Amino acid sequence: MTNQEKLNTIFSAVLGINIDNVTEDLRADSVPNWDSIAHMTLVAELEEQFNISLDFDQISEINSYNKVKEVLIFLGVNF
Repeated sequence: MTNQEKLNTIFSAVLGINIDNVTEDLRADSVPNWDSIAHMTLVAELEEQFNISLDFDQISEINSYNKVKEVLIFLGVNF
């Protein structure tokens, strides 16, 4: 599984949306299920699946698919 597929799977599972709906346009304010609990679940899954550690600022700023991907790339995850 590529890192892109892994990321899409995480978003789909955590937010309870069809994987086909996981796109670069996905934003926290456009997904009703993306509440504070889902956000922290997303953080935990990202840290576990990509073997990374997010700091408070990064956790606060990941409010979209693109921002998550940007932070992951910054932390050395290849896409």
